[in-house]
Amino acid sequence: MTELLYLSDAYAKTFDARVKTAFDDQVALDCTAFFPGGGGQPCDLGSLVSDLKTWRVIKVRKDDTDLWHTVEGDGTPDVGCTVVGEIDWKRRYQIMRTHTAMHILSAVIWRDYRASVTGGNMSALKGRMDFEFDTMRAELVLEIEYKINEEVAAGRPVRVNTLPREEAFQIPHLIRTKVNLIPDNITEVRTIEIEGLDLQADGGTHVSNTSEVGRIRVTDYKSKGAMNKRIVVTLD
Repeated sequence: MTELLYLSDAYAKTFDARVKTAFDDQVALDCTAFFPGGGGQPCDLGSLVSDLKTWRVIKVRKDDTDLWHTVEGDGTPDVGCTVVGEIDWKRRYQIMRTHTAMHILSAVIWRDYRASVTGGNMSALKGRMDFEFDTMRAELVLEIEYKINEEVAAGRPVRVNTLPREEAFQIPHLIRTKVNLIPDNITEVRTIEIEGLDLQADGGTHVSNTSEVGRIRVTDYKSKGAMNKRIVVTLD
C-alpha cells in the first residue's frame, strides 16, 4: 500500500518516493504527501520531478491499496525510478486553514446551538457548511461569526491522533455529520482535536494552531430546506 505521509505530517511540502506502477497518465508511488481528496476537502496539486523531467500532478485519487497521481507531461516516470514530489504549497496551506476553520465553525455551532452538520464543501480560503437549523437570521449569523473568530484568536493547538474503531466510537459526538461516513472495514479512526473546543473523526489536513486560520468572515447564508441552513465563510 502507498504510505500516506500527509496523515502524520500535513506540513510536508516535498518528499522522495519510488514509482511502483505507471500506466497511461496514472502513477502510483510507494509513499506520497499528496492528499487525494475526501470529506469535502479537494485533492492536492503539484508536480513530480525526476532527473531533468517534470510532470504536473493535476488530480489525485485513492483506491483500496494505492494512491494514484494523474500527471501531465512527457509520458510517465519509469517504474522503479525515484521522483521528488512537490506539493502546490500555497494552495495546500490555504486549504488547511480553511479545513480547520470549518471544524471551528461546526464545533461552535454544535456547542452553542446543538445543530448537526448535514453537508459541506471547501476550496482554498472558502467553504460552505449546512446545518440543522429551522431558522437563520442576520443577528444569529453575526453572533456565530464573532464566536468563531474568538476561537481563532484563542490560539488553540490542533492535534492528530489515531484510535481503534471501538474506542473511537465510544467518544460522544465524534461523528458530527448527520450520517456516519466511515466505512465498516476501517479498523482505526483518525481524529482531529482542537484543544478545549472540538474532537472529530477526520482524514484531512489541518494547521497546527487555530491562530494560523486568520480572520473568518461569514459572507453568505441561505435556507436549503425546512431544517437545512447553509453558512458560507471566506478567509482573509
